[in-house]
Amino acid sequence: MINPSLWAELLAYGSGVSISPIHIGLMLLLLLGPNPLRRGGLLLLSWLATIALIVTLLLTVGHSLLLTMQQGSSHRTGLDLLAAGALLALGMKELLESREDGKEPPGWTRQLDRFCAMPLPLLLGASCAIEAVSPDDLFLMAKTASALLSAGLTSTQEVLYTAGFTVASSLALLLPFLAVVIGRHQVVPLLEKGKQLLFSNGDVLVGGLSLVLAGYLGWQGIDGLQLG
Repeated sequence: MINPSLWAELLAYGSGVSISPIHIGLMLLLLLGPNPLRRGGLLLLSWLATIALIVTLLLTVGHSLLLTMQQGSSHRTGLDLLAAGALLALGMKELLESREDGKEPPGWTRQLDRFCAMPLPLLLGASCAIEAVSPDDLFLMAKTASALLSAGLTSTQEVLYTAGFTVASSLALLLPFLAVVIGRHQVVPLLEKGKQLLFSNGDVLVGGLSLVLAGYLGWQGIDGLQLG
């Protein structure tokens, strides 16, 4: 049941999904605003549900199409190389934009106040839609599904590993929310500093992590080509 290499792989992919500046910024703004536990909690639940649903759908499609996802198979190798290319493009884009902006906040930060001003149902719907159409996150979730498919797990094990990946993908939202649950007044200064740090360095953070993951997936893809 305990597969350390599989858990490590899921943690790596989950970390990539977790670092979503828009969603982290939304969470911080909600936690600093009115009704923080209710609004932040609903954002967290919608995020968890969206990730779990997407991975479940990918697993269902993989099983129904009988996709071969062993290392070196055409399906997995192609996915590795496509994911590496998408993450490389994203990483370069984020780093170049951060250099052009200089000390100006990234463009996406100017949209967060508009999102927060939406009625809560629209805000949650927009959050889910952004996550569902994010190509880099979709590639990482597809890689997660491929890792689970290649492991030959039972249905119960797939559910448990999917739940673990979902939690790993949510840590950047979960930790500040739990901090507010424990004691909001004590953590407000930290949330403010975190927001300022994110707005100043969000592009660099995402760009750097994307390049690291692109290198890892590119190495897996090249290794798969050699095996194939």
